[in-house]
Amino acid sequence: MEAADRVNRWVGGIDYPMYIATVAAGGERSGCLIGFATQCSIDPLRFLICLSDKNRTFRVAAGAGLVGLHLVPPTAEHLVELFGSHTGDEVDKFARCAWHEGPEGAPLLDECPNWLVGRVLERLPAGDHDALVLEPVAAGASEDPAQFGFHRAKRFEPGHEA
Repeated sequence: MEAADRVNRWVGGIDYPMYIATVAAGGERSGCLIGFATQCSIDPLRFLICLSDKNRTFRVAAGAGLVGLHLVPPTAEHLVELFGSHTGDEVDKFARCAWHEGPEGAPLLDECPNWLVGRVLERLPAGDHDALVLEPVAAGASEDPAQFGFHRAKRFEPGHEA
């Protein structure tokens, strides 16, 4: 068995949290479901997210200085389906959910109480995704950090291939 096959085997078993990334730039809004996100520094506080180079959010994010990142709560399956199974090339996702403008117009999803808006400090090519290093500039937090896990999300058909 090749190393990549072995890594894919154990990575496929991890039930990491799902996030929704949102951006606004050039008069456009976009958002997508992502699974590649993590805190990457304590001091200074930094977060790293990865966006697929195949979707509209990636293209809109190229002109965005800020990115919204939302931890999806377990009760928001409809948001996972909306932002994960539909492409912004065909559907206005924000017309189908409750949201409001955050700093510099970054879209914030009303049903996701745990979120951050981060200033993009670096954009790094990382294979079929780009890694964005974010410096948090605003955030929301609830008493309940429960999240929607990857294994629940993988039953939805993606709006774009990974």
